[in-house]
Amino acid sequence: MTVDSQPGLFAGAGRPAPLADRIRPRNLDEVVGQEALVGPGGVIRRFLEVGDVPSMVFWGPPGCGKTTLAYMLAEAVNAELVVFSAVLSGVKEARTIMYEAKERRRLHGQLTILFVDEIHRFNRAQQDAFLPFVEAGDVILVGATTENPSFELNRALLSRVKVYILDPLDEKALEDLLKRAVSDEERGIGGRGIEVETQAYELMVRTAAGDARQALNLLEMAVSTVEEGEPVTAKVVASVAQRALAVYDKGREEHHNLISALHKAVRNSDVEAALYWTARMLQGGADPRYVVRRMLRMASEDIGMADPRALEQVVAASAAVDHMGMPECELALAQAAVYLAMAPKSNAIYKAYGAVKKEVGERPNLQIPMQLRNAPTQLMREIGYGDGYRYAHDEPGGVAPMESLPDELAGKTQFYRPTDRGWEARIRERLEEIEKLRKR
Repeated sequence: MTVDSQPGLFAGAGRPAPLADRIRPRNLDEVVGQEALVGPGGVIRRFLEVGDVPSMVFWGPPGCGKTTLAYMLAEAVNAELVVFSAVLSGVKEARTIMYEAKERRRLHGQLTILFVDEIHRFNRAQQDAFLPFVEAGDVILVGATTENPSFELNRALLSRVKVYILDPLDEKALEDLLKRAVSDEERGIGGRGIEVETQAYELMVRTAAGDARQALNLLEMAVSTVEEGEPVTAKVVASVAQRALAVYDKGREEHHNLISALHKAVRNSDVEAALYWTARMLQGGADPRYVVRRMLRMASEDIGMADPRALEQVVAASAAVDHMGMPECELALAQAAVYLAMAPKSNAIYKAYGAVKKEVGERPNLQIPMQLRNAPTQLMREIGYGDGYRYAHDEPGGVAPMESLPDELAGKTQFYRPTDRGWEARIRERLEEIEKLRKR
């Protein structure tokens, strides 16, 4: 098996490869996490055992083991592994590699595994270049992506590969990996007698947030800053980490997942979660104007007339965003998030307007009742425009016994059905009172 890949950033010039590369698992027993795929009965373990590997796509966050598994698959079937980055090269280079793989198979009977890192970087038309080679069996395509394949890969390619989901590594898996790197004298830093304090492990694990590469890079940087004989402490780790950036990628799936989490936390009246997801978005670099726009939607969709002040609170937060910007507007958004979560909930307005839109869509041209029509000219008055109009202010209770819906809908439908929660309980009573006045 040979590997065509980009050299490591620190390789060459007498420097060793980065710790994350040196400590890369060599077999399944060294793999941490991903038990569903590589544990007993796991599908990747079965592929390695039988030596029959299909084309596939690994979908998971950075540092979860996608590249490592590609290396193991190539070794299992004695294939030529070609590592190809969609960021650094284009379809032209990929097509050349695939033609070479076709010749290698024809002349020597050897398979080629083409590992395409960040395959989502190719657009849907470019992805078609892989199809004939995958169908003919000239290459086994193993793609890696941090983005949802349903959105980023075209349907033709998806139908020819199997998608396997890799999860972020949990805290125990990351800690086990770090301790192995510290104790391994051959590939890790075990021969240097470095002591790492428990709190330092904990901070590296939290900071890495499921990313093995980031955890090992933190360890390597921390070790490089301590004097001989000094331990790696949490303070040392904090100094090299500075701060953990929240996972956030505007326009990508995580962006939509985060705003979905915030919306659903608000809907479920979970104040703590609403604050947390608001902070996750803002600390991760979300545009506060986007966050407040979505909060405006929440105020109408999930609260509505159960607490009309919810919309006012978010409008005020929107003004704070416009006047102050980040980071000063954070507290205004936090206040809005708490208010929305605490407010009584009702989707009655949301449902009512949906029903109205459906009615208007099905019958968009129902006639406006004569009593509601404007009659600015003598001719209009003569043909009945405005006939039967009653001025509400002159009627008992300020309600006129007059129909304001088209004849086809009058008395046959009720779009808005207030709940018994919050302000809507009083609205329901008022609507009942209005109906009595109209009938009287």
